[in-house]
Amino acid sequence: MEPAILQASSDTLDLKSALRTYFGFDHFRGEQEKIILNVLSGKNTFVIMPTGGGKSMCYQLPSLLMSGTSIIVSPLIALMKNQVDAIRNVSDDESVAHFLNSSLSKSEVTKVKNDIQAGKTKMLFVAPESLTKQDYIDFLTSVEISFFAIDEAHCISEWGHDFRPEYRRLREIFEKISNVPIIALTATATPKVQHDIQKNLNMLDATTFLSSFNRDNLYYEIRPKREVEKQIIKYIRSRAGESGIIYCLSRKKVEEIAELLQVNGINALPYHAGLDPTSRARHQDMFLMEETDIIVATIAFGMGIDKPDVRFVIHHDIPKSIESYYQETGRAGRDGGVGECIAFYSYKDVEKLEKFLQGKSLTEFEIGKQLLHEIVSYAETSVCRRKFILHYFGETFDEKKCSEQCDNCRNPKERKDGREYVLLLLEAIRSLDETQKAKHYCAFLAGNITADIKSYEHEKLPSFGIGKDKDEHFWNAVIRQVTLGGLTAKDVDTFGVLKLTEKGKNFIEKPEEFMLIKQHDYSGDDDEEGLIQVSGKGGAFDEKLYDLLIDLRKSLAKEKNIPPFVVFQEPSLRDMCLQYPITMDELTNIQGVGIGKAQRYGEPFLALIADYVEENDIERPQDMVVKSLVNKSMLKVQLIQNIDRKLPLEDIATSQGKSFQELLDEIESVVNSGTRVNINYYINTILDNDNQEELYDYFSAAESDDIIDAYHEFDGLYSEEELRLIRIKFMSEMAN
Repeated sequence: MEPAILQASSDTLDLKSALRTYFGFDHFRGEQEKIILNVLSGKNTFVIMPTGGGKSMCYQLPSLLMSGTSIIVSPLIALMKNQVDAIRNVSDDESVAHFLNSSLSKSEVTKVKNDIQAGKTKMLFVAPESLTKQDYIDFLTSVEISFFAIDEAHCISEWGHDFRPEYRRLREIFEKISNVPIIALTATATPKVQHDIQKNLNMLDATTFLSSFNRDNLYYEIRPKREVEKQIIKYIRSRAGESGIIYCLSRKKVEEIAELLQVNGINALPYHAGLDPTSRARHQDMFLMEETDIIVATIAFGMGIDKPDVRFVIHHDIPKSIESYYQETGRAGRDGGVGECIAFYSYKDVEKLEKFLQGKSLTEFEIGKQLLHEIVSYAETSVCRRKFILHYFGETFDEKKCSEQCDNCRNPKERKDGREYVLLLLEAIRSLDETQKAKHYCAFLAGNITADIKSYEHEKLPSFGIGKDKDEHFWNAVIRQVTLGGLTAKDVDTFGVLKLTEKGKNFIEKPEEFMLIKQHDYSGDDDEEGLIQVSGKGGAFDEKLYDLLIDLRKSLAKEKNIPPFVVFQEPSLRDMCLQYPITMDELTNIQGVGIGKAQRYGEPFLALIADYVEENDIERPQDMVVKSLVNKSMLKVQLIQNIDRKLPLEDIATSQGKSFQELLDEIESVVNSGTRVNINYYINTILDNDNQEELYDYFSAAESDDIIDAYHEFDGLYSEEELRLIRIKFMSEMAN
């Protein structure tokens, strides 16, 4: 299909016919038709439309209908590639859309320029950095431009969640190229950001199309950050075969989570700016083509993936702003189907993000802190999350319409009339002349003397500490709810100073019922650093199974004429009663069980546990696996190599920075997991043959391998180290 090259005229074009011809749709969505008509009539256009609302159509269809080439500024190479591929799919001419960015070779750039000059290319996607190059400016000045489109226009504003300085130069570059209309588009923009965008682009005259930010098919939930990896695996397994995205704070965490999911049999791939472009593109394509179910990505790196059937978005770490959160969750359910948005929250994440702000300019620092304060408020609030998000974007919403599509509406907290507390807050704001931010009022009311309160001498005021029967956490919750209720407002230009609204002033004069909702308390969150380890973290300990395993061990030991502890030690049996292993792989994840020991003694134990699980209908905690960290495995290899080289154990301990006792712990761990080591060369230097045989015979006949029992048996004749060394020799030769 050849793209039409028509002079735009809104009264002669049948837009619906063009929509059907090019894209196969019978109807426009929302205000798409009005927006397109505005672009075709040559007017500046500003579009704020949620992710999944169909923004790209607003510049794609006009591009195909107008004479010349449209220039579409996009911040991401991945997003450009994705959009160019999509446009080429509606045309039989590959030249209909191109992109210009740093990933192209010289010959590829030449091909793009030739196609534009020949009038074949209707859309050219460019990175803002590319537009600053003089040779590109000279080239674009020589060809016909239909209009400029700026995708992700929030990048223009310092108050936007993804500010990029090069975006602020776009207007001056456009003026050098051509005096044609501009369409700016974004999915996330507060009123402050909207004004910043229009002012910077010198398009305050633009027709603005503001769609509702409400995505009623999305479910929002915040969970405390406890055993987060286990929760994620369990959640994904309950949605087998569905597409999902997991966002993490760092590249390292992205790699770890992707690897953890893969180890657990979940089809997942990492995606972040540190990957080479080829891997990034391949991982993106595999996700789009459903060759992988899960993408794990950094929140700092937008993915530009337009996949309609993403069923869930998980935030392993809380993002740096509500705009980021809204945009990232907006990747779920773009086809109108189910979209679940689960975020794990711990204040430790916020502290990490605050560290990233150090060294920024004062303005950037204050803006960043204010954006973080808002996302903390969102995470900790007990009011309707949808109402909170929409209020942030300047939109009012009746929480009754949430239809339990957020955790707070699904499981509402206790409410009670809190007018007395609201009044205390509002009067405190008035008494401090509306000059402070929320944190200051919380400390002031709770009676806590902070550095700021001391510097203003506010502790000397008669109303200081008037609400000290409640803590700062409580007062922070009151401020959030009073702001949502329209009694106070945050002044954006002063980075969040609280002001009384007319409604708030009226409340002081005539207090009325104000229902306060009890807030979440995340103060005890466990923000785990490492990946999950099994070691007894399963369900409740199963005494009944333990007795069965003890009996089995006893009969097996008798049959093989060895002490029971040689088969499996008690900590291993106890871990089996928490994890219920039923495969050889699962058994090797049990504490103190390696491959060798599992293969030698495991089969009857696995059979017993499998029957027990089935008979008692037990739900096994198999949502986690032991993640062997590379450095630990390397130390184990080095230890075995050093023993093979017959190095003195004291020297090995020193080289690994361990005490002799710690080294013995390490060797015992290696041996107990089923690996054979030969330390005879060392034992021979401290014990003669008769002593060795005496101790060896003791462990051969003993009911227990307990060292204290052995020490008492020989009345202290042998030291603890000597007893442990012979026990290692015995276990290595007999059990492995």
